[in-house]
Formats: sequence, C-alpha cells, structure tokens
Amino acid sequence: MSDNRIFQLARISARGVVQGVGFRPFVYGLARQHGLNGWVCNTSEDVKIEVEGDRKTLDLFISDLEHKAPPLARIENISVSFDAPAGYKGFEIRHSVATPGKYQLVSPDIATCQPCLDDIFTSGNRRFHYPFTNCTNCGPRFTIIKDIPYDRPLTTMSVFKMCPDCQREYEDPLDRRFHAQPNACPVCGPQLQLTDNLGKTVDYDDIIEKTASLLKEERIIAIKGLGGFLLACNAENAGPVMLLRQRKRRPSKPFAVMVKDIEEARKHCEINEVEEKLLKSPQSPIVLLKWKPGSTICKEVGPGLKYIGVMLPYTPIHHLIMKAAGLPLVMTSGNVSEEPIAGENSEALRRLGAIADYFLLHNRDIYSTYDDSVAIVANGIPQLVRRARGYAPYPIHLTYSSPQILACGAEEKNTFCLTRDNHAFVSQHIGDMENLETMEHYERTIELYKQLFRIEPEIIAYDMHPEYLPTKYALEQAEKTGIRSIPVQHHHAHIVSCMADNGFEGPVIGLAFDGTGFGTDGKIWGGEFMVADYKSFKRVGQLEYLPLPGGSAAIKKPYRIALGYILALLGENALDSRLGFLSKIDRVELDLVRKQVESNLNSPLTSSMGRLFDAVSAMAGIRSTIDYEAQAAIEMEMKSYESADEQGSYPFTLTGDDSYHIILLHDLISAVLNDLLRGCPQSTVGMRFHNTIAAMAADISLKIRGSTGLNTVALSGGCFQNRLLLTSVVNRLESGGFKVLKHRQVPCNDGGISLGQAVIAGAAT
Repeated sequence: MSDNRIFQLARISARGVVQGVGFRPFVYGLARQHGLNGWVCNTSEDVKIEVEGDRKTLDLFISDLEHKAPPLARIENISVSFDAPAGYKGFEIRHSVATPGKYQLVSPDIATCQPCLDDIFTSGNRRFHYPFTNCTNCGPRFTIIKDIPYDRPLTTMSVFKMCPDCQREYEDPLDRRFHAQPNACPVCGPQLQLTDNLGKTVDYDDIIEKTASLLKEERIIAIKGLGGFLLACNAENAGPVMLLRQRKRRPSKPFAVMVKDIEEARKHCEINEVEEKLLKSPQSPIVLLKWKPGSTICKEVGPGLKYIGVMLPYTPIHHLIMKAAGLPLVMTSGNVSEEPIAGENSEALRRLGAIADYFLLHNRDIYSTYDDSVAIVANGIPQLVRRARGYAPYPIHLTYSSPQILACGAEEKNTFCLTRDNHAFVSQHIGDMENLETMEHYERTIELYKQLFRIEPEIIAYDMHPEYLPTKYALEQAEKTGIRSIPVQHHHAHIVSCMADNGFEGPVIGLAFDGTGFGTDGKIWGGEFMVADYKSFKRVGQLEYLPLPGGSAAIKKPYRIALGYILALLGENALDSRLGFLSKIDRVELDLVRKQVESNLNSPLTSSMGRLFDAVSAMAGIRSTIDYEAQAAIEMEMKSYESADEQGSYPFTLTGDDSYHIILLHDLISAVLNDLLRGCPQSTVGMRFHNTIAAMAADISLKIRGSTGLNTVALSGGCFQNRLLLTSVVNRLESGGFKVLKHRQVPCNDGGISLGQAVIAGAAT
C-alpha cells in the first residue's frame, strides 16, 4: 500500500510574549508528540520554527501552537510558509539569534506558580525554603532583563553560574525549568542577607524566621522584592503602623496589606468571584476590597476608608515570610513619600535607613524598578488604578500601525508611552514628577524601553501645561534632536486613552472628569464634555468656571475652594456661622480669600470636577485639608455609602444652546448648604451630591446625542476611580441606551494620559 501523504517543510514565525514563558520547550514537546523533525530558536523579533512532516500533521501542529500554548504565552501572530523538506533528523532547540533593529515583546514579572510553591514547601526537595525558586511559568522577567533576546547573559542572573543540577534542568527540554533564565538553587543562586539599618549583618541560621519574629516584635523591615523594596510591619498593631507613617512622611494615605492566602483575605474583606480571580492571577495586583467591620487589621492602615488594598504573596520570599509571621503585614513601597521606589541594596540603606529598623536584602540585582499594580473591580470588570508589576511592559494593541512616538505623560501618576507598529508600550507607574530622583528614574526607564523595543522616536508628544516637568523634558528633547513635537490637550488625551484602551476609534461623546488640566483657553479644565476622535476634539460642555483661591495651593486646602465657590456663587451672606467648616478658618485667611475672589488675584478659574468634589467635601465638614491627592473626595465617597437616602439629588441649571452646555452650580451649592444648615447627615449630602453628578453626566450626554447622533460615551479622568460615581454614571447611561467605554488596561487617572497622547500624535501624522 503506497504512502500518499505530502511531506513539506513549514517555516513558522510566532510573535507576541513567546520568550521566557516556556514556549520553546512547549514547541519541542509538541513536535515530538506529532513525530515532526526540525528546530526552534529565539530571535530578537520572534520565535522561529522550522518543522517538517506530512501536511495534515503540520496543520495539526500549527493549530496546537496557538491553542495549547503555555499559560503565560501571548501569541499575537503566527505566520507560516511552506517549502520542500530539508531532511532534518530529530528536533532541536537552537541558540538564540540577535537581529539588529528587531524587537520582541517582554514578559512582565509573574507571581510564583503552584509547582514552585510545592518545591518550596516540600521537605526534602532541594529547593525547600529557597526564596529564589522559579521556573519558565513564573518569576522575574522584566525587572532583570538588560536587553533582548531574553537569555541569561543579558539578565542580572548572568553573575550566577548554574550548578550541575540546575544546568541539567536548564538543558532538559522536558523539564519545566528548561531555559528558565533565572533558574537557581541554594547551591548556585542568589542568597538572602539580614542587616540592621546601618548595613551590619545580623547572623541567624534562619533569616526568614528571624525576619518574621522582628515583624511580630513591631519592627519595620525593608524587604527587597521583585521590582524594588517594600516596607513591612504588623498590620494588626497601630503602633508600628503609625511609626511607619511618621518615618515615611505619609500621615494618612492608605497602606496596602499582604495576607498569606485567599482564606485569610476573606477574614478581612468581602470578595466576589472576579476579585478573587484577580487576586490569585499571575499578575497578583493589589486589589481594593470592601473592608469587613470585624477585621483585625487596624484602622490606621486606611484611616476613614471602607476599602483596603490587599494582595497575596507573589514571590517565594513573601510566601515564606507570610507563613512564618502568621499575620497580615503592611507592604508599602520602599520610598520616602513622593520619591521613586528604592531598587538596590546600597541605595535602600541610604534612602530608607531612617525608616526601616532592619533590611532583608539579596544579591540578585534589579535592572528596572517596579511598583505593585493596583486594581479595582467595578460593574464586574477589573480596572487598573496603577499599572506596573505583572502588566507592564506588555503593550496595548492599537488598531493601526503607528509611527515611532514618545509620549511623555502628565505631571502626576506619570507614565510614558512609546509606540511602533501596532504596539503602544505604556511604561510602569513612574510617579509624581516632583523631584530629581523621579526625573532620573523617568529618563532611565525611557532609555530602557527604547533599547528593548528598538524605538527611535520620530515624534514626541507632550501635555500643553507649560510647567509640567515631562513637558519641559519633551521640548528639550525636541530641540536637541530636531524631531517633531506635538502638544496634546490633557482631557483630549484622557478620552482618547479610554478609546484606545477599548480599541475604538470614535467619534465618541467624551466625559473627562478630573482635577487639573491645562485648557486651550489658558484656564484650568476638569469637568468637560467633548465630541472626540483620535484626530481632534470639540468641547461641547463644561462645569461653569469658578475661582481657585491661592491657585494650586488651594488643592491641599479644600476649605479654600469651598470658600471661593460660596463667595463667587452666593456671596458673603451665605457664609453662615452655623456651617461647621467655617469655624476652623481664621478671620485673616477668610479676608484673604475674599480679596482673592473679588480681585481675581492669584485666583485662577477652573471648571474642575475634582475641585467641585473637594469643595462639597469641605462644606460638609468631611475633609477640610488633605495629605494626599483626592483625599477629600475619597472620604466623601466612603461617607456616602452610609446614607439611607440612595435616590435624592440636588438641582443644577444648564445654560447655552444645542452646541454648548454650561452647568451652573448656584442651585446645587445653595441646596447643599441648606441641607447642612438643616442638620442633614454628611452621608446623605454625599450621596445626593454623587447622584447629582451622575444626573449631569446623563442629561448632557442625552443632549449631545440629540445634536450629534453619537451613542458611544467614553469615561475618563481620575474622578472615575470613585466606584460610587462610576457605577451610577454607567447605570444611567446604559439605561439611556448608550454604549459606555470604561478603562480596563490603563488607569482612568493621569497614568493613562501617555497612551492618549501617543495615539493623538500618531493621528496627526
């Protein structure tokens, strides 16, 4: 009987996250399973495969490549061409090939997988209690990579020579540690060191047990993790938590907490299925969860809040410490307030020596520092509030091929974005651009991304605000290199960021609700309604302009904003002495604010929704001064959840015509003050205010739909981190028949601005 099968050679290119995730051993095993011969290798661009056999088997192999790939692989594209067989004998994994100018996607750092945890906690295993255990399915990636292709010599693991046992695993295509670049064991890999805050070694047989005992003794420990240092202390005891606040200069901004497992998390928080899946995902972000009243985590961890940021252990070091300590731990970024996270041992001892009592160090270098990601679940959908570990530098996919662009981002919660092809590489969270250390971190990370993804920007995009440090950086770079520079309006960038996040090119009705953005008229915007697409926007509605007495200084003192709004809208007679917040303002400051409002001296006009939230929070006596951004609005949201009145709202007035809508706030502020003078609870005032803003959003969106025919609404800006507001706005819009776009992959706050800037700049070419 003759063999009628057709034998061919398939040349395959697989692109995406296909390096450092066990893809080559998967290909090797798949080829052997199908009885095919050939080879596989990494290049700077892709994973190349040549495999030969009969056509039917080749087709099955190609299908399995895509549908049975390792869990951490993300295949974006598989291209195949066929040729005559080359006569390969067997199947091999070849050495990586560097290709000039080509790039490969880089995997984010991933939480420890279950098989590695089994190794760590199985007595007799050669990695028992080894805190740097990893395999191709987990462990460090981006934070140790110096360049591509992803091979050990191009990582910070290059200084550790594998022992014979590790080398054997590394070379065995059927072992899960095959070509695991950070592969190591206690014999040949990185080691822990415990020191005091002067760097003097503390000798103990079991460093983990000693660290756990120090945490139980209420000490503060700086722990070197995947992407930098975390500051840890007992989360059940107010003493060390308040001491950490004092030393870190973080009076009230909430801390994140790490718990040992999901069962422990349930003791402290209400957790739905989506939140549980997010907590246990390979990305393992901090998830903001509803705090149970009976939780033993002390209230000083999140003063005045009903939600708490919780994460599960995501490295072997964390798992070992959490098991040994047996209690929830504060785990907050290893920095002084507003500085970047510390990454190296000497740097940490220098910068954190006045905060931590002890340091848990190790000798695996961190090449790029990385904060923890933060997420919420709203309307059943996970949304990132801070995008870093576990997510960056995986790109946002664009619906078009972009030129090579650097978008420099905003001043607060900064990220930058580099684009090429259909990829937008939004950086990890950089932070608030307030000091030299953050600026240096920003510039270093831009250079790293340019190198990894082989990008030489042809265009540089930046925010219109002339005083933003990223704007100044952009203009300096444009002058130095001669490349084209494109200014982008802050709120247009917000809306386009949401559109690109959802793969929607528009046009849309855009609702940009945030704190501060430089407007095209030179005023401070922030409560904006737009009709927008990638190329342009038209402002079709806004909150009325009101004074910001003292300018940016008023943001730290919401009572000043409240005073300014009341004086501008209702006049001196509305400053009733029965309003509690007035009793905390001395006569000198009151007179100063009055003069600023009357004379427009150092009192810029703003349409900001964030500032309106601040003002009402202060009027209600919820928060008059703040220690961290949006504190007044956040605490009003928390207070509003206590309200028995879930339907009430306040009046507001619309003026303008079908082409432009201005929301007048006289009636709203007057009604708020009347409620307060009647003794209405803060919670009721807060809930009615939230309902009012949601009604504004829906009413004006309906009017814009009536004049434009548009039915898709994009929501962006930091105000939409407020779950009460977001849920109410979405419910009203969807009940009105709108399609609503919400952020998912990048934050709705200024951490998503750079994506919008890059897309707008690309559309301008």
